[in-house]
Amino acid sequence: MDWKYLEQLTLRDQVKTLYENGTFVTAIRYYGYKVNLYLIGSDYVEVFYNHKADMIDRISKLESQHSRMKFYSDQIKLPANLLG
Repeated sequence: MDWKYLEQLTLRDQVKTLYENGTFVTAIRYYGYKVNLYLIGSDYVEVFYNHKADMIDRISKLESQHSRMKFYSDQIKLPANLLG
């Protein structure tokens, strides 16, 4: 399962599939959103949750070169034995 499969689904089915088959990585605050990052297959997928509207606005693939990757990498802590 990967992004190509996921993007063909309705938003409701995307959410269900991510929660059931994806791996939650981390979450960030980004403007008015809480953005959850998931890994599905080898693709990173973002879920944009709008607090004010109490709904998911969009789900999209995150390209590894995107500037938002910096926000995620700041949140991920590696075990001390992996830091060298």
